Formats: sequence, C-alpha cells, structure tokens
Amino acid sequence: MKQADGKYIFEALNWASSFLEEHGREKNVSELALRHVLKMGRTRLLLNLREKLSLSEWFAFQKLIYQHVDGTPIQYLLGYEEFFGRKFVVNPDVLIPRPETEELVLGMLERVKKYFGTCQGLDCIDIGTGSGAIAITLKLEMPELNVIASDVSKGALVIAEENAKRFGADIQLVEGDLLEPFIGKKRFDIIVSNPPYIPLSDRGSLSTVVKDHEPPSALFGGLDGLDFYRKIIQQLPHVIKEKALIGFEIGSGQGQAIRELVRELFPLIDIEIVNDINGKERMVYGYIE
Repeated sequence: MKQADGKYIFEALNWASSFLEEHGREKNVSELALRHVLKMGRTRLLLNLREKLSLSEWFAFQKLIYQHVDGTPIQYLLGYEEFFGRKFVVNPDVLIPRPETEELVLGMLERVKKYFGTCQGLDCIDIGTGSGAIAITLKLEMPELNVIASDVSKGALVIAEENAKRFGADIQLVEGDLLEPFIGKKRFDIIVSNPPYIPLSDRGSLSTVVKDHEPPSALFGGLDGLDFYRKIIQQLPHVIKEKALIGFEIGSGQGQAIRELVRELFPLIDIEIVNDINGKERMVYGYIE
C-alpha cells in the first residue's frame, strides 16, 4: 500500500492515543487525524491496521496531534466537522457544531411535521447561524421550507455561504444582529436558534481547546448566560406569525428561566423542555397559537 518506514497504522494510533490522554485530550482524535491524513473511512482504516505509513504521512499525522495537544481544535485543523452525516466547513470564525445541536435539529424536524402538518410555504429563520449547520440541514431535510439564516459576523456568513453551496442548499443569508433586520419587514412560522449560552463565570472551567480558540461571541451569553435569549424573546412579537414554532438550544439548568422569560410575553404559550441524550436540559420548544 505505502512505502514503509517501519511505522504501522496500529502503532501510530496507539502512540497518538496515549500521547493525547497524557495531555488531557480525547484519544479518539487520533483516529480522526489519521483518517484525514490517509483519506480513509473508518472501516478501511480498521481493515488496514497492519499497513505501514510513509514518512510524509507519519510526519503529517504527528503534526496534527502536536497542534491539537497545544490547544487547536482538531476540527479547525482538519477544516470540517460532521453534522447530520455531512461534512461542514469550519474555521475559527464559527463555533464547531456539536452533537447536541443535531438533537435540536432532529427535534425541530419532528415538531414541524406534527405542529403544521406540512412544510409547504413555511418561513423559517435560524438566528446566529455560524457555519450554517442548522439552517442548511433543515433546508436539506425539508426542501419545502423557506429558510433564512442570520448572523452578525461577516466571517461566519462567508463560511455559511460556502457550506450552503457545498450542499446545494437554497437558503438566504442575512447579516444583522439577531432578529433586528426583520422587524417590521418579515414574519416567520419557525424560529430556531443556538445562541451563546455559557455564563461568563464558567469560562475558567472550559477546556483551553474551546475558550482559547472558538469565537467568544459564539460561546458566552453574559453573566448568567441568558442575555441573547432575553433579546431574541423581546423581538419575537415583531417577527412571528399568529401560529409559530420556536426552538432553542440551551445550557443545562437554564430551562425554567427561559420558560419564564417567554411566558412574560406569551402567557398562554405551550413550552416543552427536553433533555439531551446525556440527560441534561438542552432544548426548549415553544408553541404559539
């Protein structure tokens, strides 16, 4: 397969896994990095554990591992992260999509069908789209939706546009602060957002991989983590239709506070707080009618 220098794939993986664990990093990064270097899927990699790396492959693999141990997220080094089975381009201008956000999208897909019965002609806005993962996935999974994605960051919108073109997703991208660009101009059936929700007081407990490399504007939501929810909720009456579905990703333990914020403006709203696969509060869905 490759010109040998004596380093087998299984040896490279064992070295990297141990090195990563010694430095407090996730050992599964070793497999992601080596698959990237060798341009192999997981099955093929596992079937070739006793093949040897070339010298250039070994050096490239080591470089990725050392850079990640120094703090750079592996997704930024590889240039992508998988979300809903698709490889989304990411860079330091955007938050790296998380598995929890896949749960938010799946929950929205299920609830749109149940609440509206049809996707035809529904208008959807993804607030603070970042890489575009939420908006693009919703559009690809429900092509009948009219999807707009907004972000205040020009750099993020560049990446979102690249991802939309990459997957052929016909979405509209709008630069602006939360729902401000649409007040008095457009109303929506569906509003979804994964806003920054980490309290500033939690910064010290975050991994350096996160707090020193991912954009702070996409991580922190003020002293209690709720600043962006307050702003979005205050803007909702000006942009929603008479019947609307709202979906937020939230931080663990924030569900009741967000329920109360929403009910200040919508006393009769039906609110659903849903845990993620790890049993932590992660999604809030609201039904306005």
